[in-house]
Amino acid sequence: MDEFKVTAGGSEVSNTNVRRITVSIILFLLVSIGGLFYFSGHNFEGHIWATLLFSAFLGVFAFLLVITQNNTIRVAGVMGLLVTVSVGSYVLSEIYIYMVAYLWFGFIYGLALQYGRFCFASAFRDLFAVGVSRMVVGIVIAVVLFGLTVAPVTAIGESTFHSAPWGWHALIGGLIFGFGMVFAGGCASGSLYKIGEGNGTAIIVVLSISVTQAIFADIGGWANSLVPSSWKEKALEKAVEKGTIFTEAVNPADGWMDQYLAGHVWWQPSQTYAQALGLPNDSFSGAFIGNLLVGTILPAAVLLIIVYIFWSRKSYLKNIGKEKGSFGDDLRGYWQMIVSSKRTAVAGLIIGVASGLHMLVMKGLRRTFDMENAGQLLEALNYNFGISAQGTVFDPGYWYVTTQEAQLVGWIGNRLGWENMDNIYFGWANGIPNPVYDTADWMSIALIAGAAVMALLHNEFKWKKPTRELAMWAILGGFFMGIGSRLGLGCNIGAFFVRAANGDISGWIFGLGMMVGAYFGVIFFNWYTERKMAKEMASFDF
Repeated sequence: MDEFKVTAGGSEVSNTNVRRITVSIILFLLVSIGGLFYFSGHNFEGHIWATLLFSAFLGVFAFLLVITQNNTIRVAGVMGLLVTVSVGSYVLSEIYIYMVAYLWFGFIYGLALQYGRFCFASAFRDLFAVGVSRMVVGIVIAVVLFGLTVAPVTAIGESTFHSAPWGWHALIGGLIFGFGMVFAGGCASGSLYKIGEGNGTAIIVVLSISVTQAIFADIGGWANSLVPSSWKEKALEKAVEKGTIFTEAVNPADGWMDQYLAGHVWWQPSQTYAQALGLPNDSFSGAFIGNLLVGTILPAAVLLIIVYIFWSRKSYLKNIGKEKGSFGDDLRGYWQMIVSSKRTAVAGLIIGVASGLHMLVMKGLRRTFDMENAGQLLEALNYNFGISAQGTVFDPGYWYVTTQEAQLVGWIGNRLGWENMDNIYFGWANGIPNPVYDTADWMSIALIAGAAVMALLHNEFKWKKPTRELAMWAILGGFFMGIGSRLGLGCNIGAFFVRAANGDISGWIFGLGMMVGAYFGVIFFNWYTERKMAKEMASFDF
């Protein structure tokens, strides 16, 4: 059917254009009003004109995103929004620069992720399903480059990284997460950048991960019967050790996740490879030999050797016309595998360097503002709601994904009457601050924006509505990823990428579990697909 057109004054206006103009005006009003609430805050007096001006700018740039189909103008709209928020925040209070730093590093991560099509789910799916190693190699390169960047930062005592407990929980968490990300068609970071490309399925994945985490962190009642008695005893013992501040905020004998953390995870060793070797982290030997060489480069090299032997060697020898290669042939093939994925390697370089610099910048800003956590920043700005019993909020000081999205769900639920601040995850460790003032949320939003800019520049942005089947897989995959994230204390970024690059023992354990989970996920998915196709073929009457 031809598109209906309205004639007005001799000119024709299509229904599509009318809708675009309407949506653009509504978006302008909503964003401008939102800007007024954000910029005013407690600093409205003395800044009324700045508040009105910056709010209007936000509305105009949001208007440009929808009103035009010109990608260059859309990019200008995205950049305008980010710059306006950054400059306007700084004008109101210089302490906002702490949040702005998260924003721009998130933007860089989004640019690099989209440019390199950097997704852990795609990497392992391609490797296990069709034997293509390009993305896996790029991810490992990024881990090594991050390690190279962060080693000097650690050696001079400027790292914001903190190691996590290691044990079977990291392996199981990684396995469940890896299994789920194959179903979802994207890992945690990959789903975020795909949202920036207009992928509707990725939105469902992120929502599923976030809702699952928020519920799982607070689940009690019937779930308490599934808790081993040893966990409950250890949880109560840990509560006594932590004191009344902890016991007043959390009931350690109620809640599956609380007893899992206080009764099991917190009793496990928390070490880097440097510490395991008896070396201090903040020393040259600890940072470069213990963490970088032993904890990052050697495991990465071994992983790449395994990938080469089982997936890349055969095709390389075939290309050079040999059935059996010499040691020299294998060395050349190994090197070619590493350097062949240039676009992914470039993305890995950017991510690795940016991740290291992110730590250095955040440490410097904490020193500048005499603070250790963004909770102090929020209290200084009189935004006290959602701060944990320790006076903290989630503020990793480096790239992280999933916790801030779970916080957003937790905050919304709390505003709707859900009493969810009496658990370890929200009430003791991370808080549920207003997302408008949540530093980590700024990072995730900017990551999506960065991916959108790169997609627009390469004409790769397109709204993609999910099918019913894709939505089902997205929900199921996000569910497993959410469970795996909480059991393993992080996702493919926080539990693997960051920790492996910083020489944390738990990083490679989670990574191993994630790879095994992805392998079984591919096997299951292939079985399901073949079974479905067989049924469809059987339904045809030849």
